[in-house]
Amino acid sequence: MDKISYPVKGSCRCGKLEIALAAPPVLTAACHCRGCQKMSSSAFSLTAMCKSDNFRVVRGTPVKGGAQGPELDHFFCPDCKTWMFTRIIGMDDFVNVRPTLFDQKSLATPFIETMTSEKLPWVSIPAQHSFTGFPDADDFMKLLDDFSQTQDQQGSRRG
Repeated sequence: MDKISYPVKGSCRCGKLEIALAAPPVLTAACHCRGCQKMSSSAFSLTAMCKSDNFRVVRGTPVKGGAQGPELDHFFCPDCKTWMFTRIIGMDDFVNVRPTLFDQKSLATPFIETMTSEKLPWVSIPAQHSFTGFPDADDFMKLLDDFSQTQDQQGSRRG
């Protein structure tokens, strides 16, 4: 694992939209749901869940796209259409960022995988926790704590 000094910046494919994280994510995940498969044009989507206060758009103005509301708002670069981040309605304290937008590769390592009931049969990823659906509230809080402990051991730090 590479050590990461925060803040870090990431960008869309064309570079016109730039985002930044001031602190490490609180959780990383891979989602195997059909919606994420279609949105990402891949077998799963990757997420770095961050506290909203630690996330900002540095340059450009994202637009909503994909399947919008009532539960999810997906944001994209208006020019190259890169899927940048997602806000989950009712979880205003968090934003789900696409971790491959950053040069720091360890941000993309999924700690959990969700919706394995829809996982493509050939997919195998190194997630430490798997859920056939989404974790319930009790599991979620424990996962946040477990992930934080693994990050402390790996040495993520604020710059």
